[in-house]
Amino acid sequence: MSVTPPTTFTTARLHLRLPVLDDAPTLFARYTQDPEVARYMVWRPHTSVVEAERFLQRCAAVWADNTGFPFVIERLADGLLLGMIEFRVDDFKAEFGYVLARDAWGAGYMSEALTCLVDWVLAQPTIYRAAAFHDVDNPASGRVMAKAGMAYEGLLRRYSIHPNVSDAPRDCHVYARVR
Repeated sequence: MSVTPPTTFTTARLHLRLPVLDDAPTLFARYTQDPEVARYMVWRPHTSVVEAERFLQRCAAVWADNTGFPFVIERLADGLLLGMIEFRVDDFKAEFGYVLARDAWGAGYMSEALTCLVDWVLAQPTIYRAAAFHDVDNPASGRVMAKAGMAYEGLLRRYSIHPNVSDAPRDCHVYARVR
């Protein structure tokens, strides 16, 4: 049961597209080196553009083998790269992760991108669940999920390592939309 999304999506304010290697300098400049952005991520801030290039090589590889579907998020008005969003399909469910440059926080961009992709995923006949989780100390991410129509389901104890906070697994909140 595999799904393959389109390579682009457009919402009222956003363009979601495949990441390309040429995005590395912009990703690095916009957010991958920012410790505040990386705080609750599963990766440490990048120290060079080369790390962003390696990440983009991984993006191409997961698209190629249908194990993940990362998208660059750009603002339609001016093409500014705002962040990225990805989903991975596991049998009948999809799990989402996302990151947004700090200067784009609080504008509703991520809930718009997440809503678009969750809607698409749940329209696929083989997918019944779209879920995401966030560190318990990052409630803003939970608000993004709720605005995308995901319902809070509960606490996942010692669920994910966020190395910029702790090397030990952290508690997380999980949200989902189902059909």
